Amino acid sequence: MSLYESTFVTRQDVSRSDVTKLVETFTDIIKQNDGKIVKHEYWGLRNLAYRIKKNRKGHYVMLAIDAPHAAIKELERNMGLHEDIIRHLTVHVDSIDEGPSPMMQKAGRDEEGGEGESALEVVA
Repeated sequence: MSLYESTFVTRQDVSRSDVTKLVETFTDIIKQNDGKIVKHEYWGLRNLAYRIKKNRKGHYVMLAIDAPHAAIKELERNMGLHEDIIRHLTVHVDSIDEGPSPMMQKAGRDEEGGEGESALEVVA
């Protein structure tokens, strides 16, 4: 199987619990197609560089995936159909880092200043 990183951005008015439900839905899609989510990271509610569909902010989530291409194709199809997702991008990677991504490391520095909320979950 191949390794992928998929990042998506949801609308700003979606709650954190709804974002968690989206991750669970996408995890089920990957599992049904013989893949697995290696880890997922919630990067928080962040400002967008420009407005997207009248949104100035968005919830960012990154999924590290070990799955066949058919599973990724189905995942991207579902992401494109979901009305709460305003952008998504999936890339093929050579390896998945075990530690936190650079975005999570930056979020850790932000938390020292009292800003940001982050969550990292490594699925074994």
